[in-house]
Amino acid sequence: MKILKNKLYLQEQAQRDNENRNLKAASESGDFGHQIRTFTLHPYQQVKDHRSNFETSQTEKVLKDGDLDEIISSVLLSSRKQDKS
Repeated sequence: MKILKNKLYLQEQAQRDNENRNLKAASESGDFGHQIRTFTLHPYQQVKDHRSNFETSQTEKVLKDGDLDEIISSVLLSSRKQDKS
């Protein structure tokens, strides 16, 4: 029985390690096109959150004043809609 428990434990540990490795690999990719938010300041001004498709032209409000309330609420609403799907 101890041998069986040990084998099951090792199998579970290997599965967790594999999942952790996959999550790390996905989060380490910071290549162009994988950003969650972009700030365009020239030739026009725009802040876009790619997770929720939120866009605003009030870059000064976001960058200078740090007003992220609209972005945060749009991301939360977007994630709630995805959870229901």
